[in-house]
Amino acid sequence: MEEINANIVEQVVMENILSRSSVRTYEDRPVEEAKVEELLRAGMAAPSGVDHRPWHLVVVTDQALREGLAQANPYAGYVKRAPLAIVVCGDMNKAGQGRDRDLWIQDCSAVTENILLAAHGIGLGATWTATYPIEERCQAVARVLNLPAHLVAFCTIVVGYPRGEAHVKDKWDPTAVTLNAFK
Repeated sequence: MEEINANIVEQVVMENILSRSSVRTYEDRPVEEAKVEELLRAGMAAPSGVDHRPWHLVVVTDQALREGLAQANPYAGYVKRAPLAIVVCGDMNKAGQGRDRDLWIQDCSAVTENILLAAHGIGLGATWTATYPIEERCQAVARVLNLPAHLVAFCTIVVGYPRGEAHVKDKWDPTAVTLNAFK
């Protein structure tokens, strides 16, 4: 029986990963607080280099702030029409030192992917909009959210209930894989 359950879980997980797509149009309804917390918990379950967990998540439901985020990033204009944005920030007070300093980038990437997969898994749609390393966008997002100096805006995840059908892309490319080493 455990083997059957493990197979079902594996299928569900793989289906969630392979069917996730970027969603940019949303229904006009808020995301429930319980679902927001699920997204945040999923994000914070991400792996972290040296276990520093150098992230801080800013949940944005305020319309004026979402409009400001839309102006801060020329490719995220649809954030003003979404009910929710989560701005993933690198917390430089928690980031490593020396050669470990830039691990925060990988850690915030893992947080972001966990949130995207969790959103899809609970019936929401989401998109990752890049901020870091584009300095103007980082500064603009920091101004909109009045971020303290130790927080670096990494990305904005735009979230909501999808409007219409999502278009999944098959991104499998066996030519992007090398076995063992180049010859």
